[in-house]
Amino acid sequence: MALQLSHAVSDGIRRIFTWTGGVLFLGLLAIQFGTQTLVNTAALSYLPPEVATGYSSAVGVSLPISGNVALAALSVLVLLSSTYFVILSRTLSQPLSEVGSFPTSVTDRLGRASLIALVGGVVVMISIMIGSVLFVIPGLFFAVSFLFFIFAVAVEDRGVIGSLKRSWALARGSRLKLGVLLLLSVLFGGFIGAIAPLLTLAGLPVVTDIAIIVFTAAFLLPYYAIIAAAYRQLCDEQSRPGRPTTGPVDATQTQRL
Repeated sequence: MALQLSHAVSDGIRRIFTWTGGVLFLGLLAIQFGTQTLVNTAALSYLPPEVATGYSSAVGVSLPISGNVALAALSVLVLLSSTYFVILSRTLSQPLSEVGSFPTSVTDRLGRASLIALVGGVVVMISIMIGSVLFVIPGLFFAVSFLFFIFAVAVEDRGVIGSLKRSWALARGSRLKLGVLLLLSVLFGGFIGAIAPLLTLAGLPVVTDIAIIVFTAAFLLPYYAIIAAAYRQLCDEQSRPGRPTTGPVDATQTQRL
């Protein structure tokens, strides 16, 4: 399978300029805002009083609640975030002509898919972290290989292991091109890492948080839309007549990039 990256990019961008794209963007803003607010609140609550007094002036949005309540709310929000990304994956991976509305199956087995996405996301994160600690290249390799994990969970209703294998198989032969998408996320992280300290030093912590939230949402939605377009492209190519069906991945064999 060979990914046409330029087509995936243009197709992905078209997918977000729809009514559903606007709803998904607002949902992502809400998740980002809630996460940042609850993290700030918990951090302030658990700091010693003498430290929290000085630190509060550098913190942006927060809530007048205890740290325990903030952590409990954050746990609920993490699960809701998993549900959101399942819905996002099911919506953005539809045929382009249908992406203007949510699929009728958007809520099918939603709880199961959300839990699998959450558990599998932790597995993917740990594998990337271990690969990065051992050497940077394995971490990047795992990150690229598991880009389609959430789509295998949400769209194909696979379990954790099945989704990992499916993503690995779809990425095979296109990892260098998918690495370009990963590079974009790295560059975006560097951009956020550069502007956040500047706004904080300017004494604008609330503006800093809001700017990071908006920029992150504005990046993530088209980013996932492009991955969705790439996923659909590779799935469609695999299902063409005469194409061999991808079998289970043998991780002991050398994979081609």
